Parts: sequence; C-alpha cells; structure tokens
Amino acid sequence: MYESFYGLSERPFSITPNPRFVYLSQRHRDALAHLLYGVGQGGSGGFVQLTGEVGTGKTTLCRVVLEQVPENTRIALILNPMLSPAELLRAVCHELEISIEGTDGSLQQLQERLNSYLLERHAEGERVVLIIDEAQNMSREGLEQIRLLTNLETATDKLLQIILIGQPELREVLARPELRQLAQRITARYHLDPLNEEETEAYIRHRLQIAGAERCPFTADGLRAVYLTSEGVPRLVNIIADRALMAGYAREEDRIGAGLVRAAAREVAGEEVEKDGGWLRGSIAAFALLAVLASGGALSWLMLQPQAASSEGGNPAWESMLEDASASSAWTEVAALWPGTNAEDVAEACSGESIEGVVCLRLRGNLSFVEEIDLPLVLRLTQPPDAHVLLAGIHRSDVILRHGGQDWRVPRTRLERRWRGDVLVAWPDNGVVLKRGDSGAMVQRMKRLATQSAPEPWTGTIDANYDDAFRDWIAGFQRRHGLNEDGVIGPATRLFLRAPHESAPMLLTENDGA
Repeated sequence: MYESFYGLSERPFSITPNPRFVYLSQRHRDALAHLLYGVGQGGSGGFVQLTGEVGTGKTTLCRVVLEQVPENTRIALILNPMLSPAELLRAVCHELEISIEGTDGSLQQLQERLNSYLLERHAEGERVVLIIDEAQNMSREGLEQIRLLTNLETATDKLLQIILIGQPELREVLARPELRQLAQRITARYHLDPLNEEETEAYIRHRLQIAGAERCPFTADGLRAVYLTSEGVPRLVNIIADRALMAGYAREEDRIGAGLVRAAAREVAGEEVEKDGGWLRGSIAAFALLAVLASGGALSWLMLQPQAASSEGGNPAWESMLEDASASSAWTEVAALWPGTNAEDVAEACSGESIEGVVCLRLRGNLSFVEEIDLPLVLRLTQPPDAHVLLAGIHRSDVILRHGGQDWRVPRTRLERRWRGDVLVAWPDNGVVLKRGDSGAMVQRMKRLATQSAPEPWTGTIDANYDDAFRDWIAGFQRRHGLNEDGVIGPATRLFLRAPHESAPMLLTENDGA
C-alpha cells in the first residue's frame, strides 16, 4: 500500500518475527546471551528462564538463537506446551526424531527411549537442549515432568538442558510451593523489559533502513508519540507505526507527526477517536475503498470502525459486552452456526454429557493454536470471571468476538489479558470412533481428507478400508498435532483432519471483509 509513497521496498513493521529485521537493544543482547548460555555451556544442567511481557520479542530472540546453534547441538522446540506429561514426552521425541515405535506410549517407556537417545548423543559429544515457549501455560503436571527430565544424567554430566520462555506469569507459576523443587534448579533468570525511548527510536529507524528507506518519515514528535503510545513494546511499535504510515499515505502526508500517531494508536486499541481526529478512519476508509475499486479485492477488516466507547464509563463497548457474556449466550451463538443444532444440546455436550449428533471438546492453547483449528469456537475468560464468548474471527492485531448476534472487534493484546487458553469447540458429529479393521464410506472420507493434510499428506489408496498403513499415518498425524497417539479416529482427530470444515463457517480473516 504505502511502500512506494515512502520509498520503501517492503513493509518494515510486520509483526511476524523476521530475523532480517532484528534490532538488538542492550536488554535484548543480554537476554540473547542468557539463551545462548543455556544452549552452549548451559547452566550445569539447571533451567534457564527468560520472561517478558507480551510482544517484547521473546519469540524473535528464540529464532535468532536457532540460527546460531552450534553444530554439536540438538534442539527440541516446543511451541504449544499445553500438553499432558505423556503428550509432552511424545512431542519432545518427535522434535528430536526419536522413534517411539514398539512402546506402549506410557511415561516410563517414553522416558526410557528418551534417556537412551540422550546417552547416545552424550557419547558422541553432542548436547541436547529443550526449549519450551509460552511456558506459563504449562500445567503443574507438565512442569513436574520436565523437572524429572533433569534427573537424566551420567556420573558427571546432566544429559538435557532446558530453557523456559514465557510471560511474567511464569514467575508466579514457579513461585508456587508445590513447584519449589523446579524453581530451585533455575540457574539463570532474565526478564526482558520493553524498550526505552532512545531504543524505540533506534528500533524504528533500523527497521525503516532495512526496508529501504532513505529517510525516516516520522518527525521527532511522531517518534516520541510512538514510544509513549506503545510503551516501548516492540509488537505494539510495529502495529502503531504500520497503521500511522497507512493513514499518512491515505492523507498524502509526507511526514508522520504526533497527532497522526496518537490517532493510529487509538485505532489499534479499539478506542473511540476524538471528534477532531475522526478524519483518520475516514481517510483510511476512503483509501481502502479506492483500493478495492481499483483492484477488485476485499476490504480488509483492519479498516472496520471500532465499536464506540460505552456511554456510561468511557471504556470500549466490548468491555461492557463481556460483562453479559454468559455460557448460555455462547451456546446460542454456536448453535446459530450449525443448522439443526440447538443451544441446549450444545450446552449439555460442553458440560461433558454424551449428546447424539453433537460433540464438544475442551482444549487449551494460544491464539496460534486457535488459528490452526480454524473454526468459530468459545473462549472461557478469566475476566470477567467465567465469561464465555464466541471467537468468530482472528487477525494479526485484532479478534472478532460475537455476542447477541453482533460482532465486536477487540485488540488481541487486550483479549490475552483476559484469557488463559481455555477453549471449547462444538460441532455436529456422530461421535463414531474409527479404528484399524473398519471399513465403509466414512473411512474413505477420512482418507480423502488425509490427502489434503500438510506437510505430510496421506499418499496411499483412497479406499474404504482402515488398514495398517492408514493406522500408522493417523498415529503420525496425531503426534504432529499433539493428540493422543492411538491410531484411532475420534472427534478430536476428525477436527484436525478438518472434517467439520467441509460444512462449517470458518474463522473470519482480513480477506473476509468482516
């Protein structure tokens, strides 16, 4: 959109981690040193802990580390640690390419297989490092399991180095009395703070330079406004700066000043723009409309006008909406998505009852996990307590929540403060379990869906027989998706095979115009 206007070869403020754009402030260099210490010499077998607020650059640093791994080091990276102890061990084995064929999937046999592998690597002079991102989401049982992994050792050396990366809540989790044994094994800790004002300006200029800018389009006041509105959080810096450049292009502003940045920040936060700043939405919307007319593309829902602020408290209206977001209202929204389904059946299924024709799975994951599911689903929030709301759409900086038949745009960062990963997915399903030796049209349908699974699709015959080869493929598919690796197709496996998606409304994206 705005690249040519500002002399850029590409967009400089994408929130997708890109090592080419990495700017290492002094605090980021210190954090990186802690991570490299864990990967290299490694804390004598203890844990290395890196924490930081959402958007401060932890995942980006992790990617930088992965590009600097020594040749004699094997890395297992777990991005979604909301797993049972057995699932966690299977995920570690999968990352390290350890075969678990011939085991019964029990913790004891998985740990024995992992221990044998670690001893082999130690004999070859290699190090093995386990990195767990989003570690604050781990269960107590999962954390206890990784503590037990540090007991794998020879007479002189620990066999596995573990690095925990997470949000500040990780420190609170590890401070619990029942986890004191794990906390005592942390040999290096670092908390990654946001950038200061000087670093924020250097960060912006660095990314613009990498993107080909010959000069910085932000004025001195504009740069300071980016810092003040983002509080130095790199992800927010990217989002606000990108939105400000877009608005500046729409108005043909050669320089981006503080007023434009502040208006862009209010747009990002979902707040009502002041009356004298209302030109921002109008300018962006007008530009977007021209772009649509010129290209025939869909209007990005980045351009949607945010919900107005509540007249009672001055807060965004979506916050008031959440006060009324009960479980019963969420089941009504789910039932509305699926013709022939009623809210009572959905409610009973999601309470654990066996309901004919409807299934409901209780899962845990982050927004990346939700994007992988790619269906409207219910989030159980912690604030307001036990609020339930339907997630209808997701984008890089916003989500769409649906309540009372109305869609509400909410900044992702604001949602993440109210949600700890509890998800309920309900859809029409007969609950049938398919296993090796079964046959029929449903088996054939599963094979057809399996051929569309990336990155390792089913390449065998698409017939009606659930044979050994298909059972083995299903087990591998389950392992890749963190499911129970039993080679049996139940509702959870069908969900990730995208069986419901053939007749389902998908999550709204920026290309859906909503």
